[in-house]
Amino acid sequence: MCGGRGTRLGGAVEKPLTPIGGRPMVDRALDALAGSRVETAHAVVSPHASATRAHLVDERPEESVIDAPGDGYVADLRYAMDAVGAGDGDDASDAGDVGRSAATPFLTVAADLPLLDSEAADGVIDAARAAGAGDAPASLTVCVPAARKRELGVSADTAAEVDGREVVPAGINVVGGGKGEGNDGDAAVHVTEDVRLAVNVNYPSDVRVAEGLLADGAADSEEGTHR
Repeated sequence: MCGGRGTRLGGAVEKPLTPIGGRPMVDRALDALAGSRVETAHAVVSPHASATRAHLVDERPEESVIDAPGDGYVADLRYAMDAVGAGDGDDASDAGDVGRSAATPFLTVAADLPLLDSEAADGVIDAARAAGAGDAPASLTVCVPAARKRELGVSADTAAEVDGREVVPAGINVVGGGKGEGNDGDAAVHVTEDVRLAVNVNYPSDVRVAEGLLADGAADSEEGTHR
């Protein structure tokens, strides 16, 4: 999902094109998916991100680009899932607003996760399979403890409570056909402290934290901390 304006970042460039360590965030996210077990990646852009679309067409012509209407994250995600034939259903998950269940499981990723790598993406897929029934991955909402966000020094705009812990959606989820065990068909919730899933870039301060973690090598594993 790479259709954001990036107004909270100052608006100098569109959010997906914001460079982290000299590379646009959208490129980092797509490279992570390319090395993962994801079969096909689709870059979902919007009218608010015309420069991002041009970048993908010019610099990454091998990528599948979907032009969503720009009606918001959830609406654009549903549009994209319809565009690739994701299946039926229209119940949104409360924790991650992923929405819909899919006959074919989908990994949904926000482009503002610049520390994401293929191992972390595969870990989310494995968590969905573990939460599902049989071979059908469960729909999975990935969250990070708000305390972990504070430890790292990154923004945490939207918090919820899960099992007595304050958590924040990570921006990476699985939309699957399976039901999460013990969740009555709702999305299962996977809470992780993995630094690669804990850093979303929404403000200039988040850019500085992400670049610091990359420079320190702390983003190379889930145990990284901000120093």
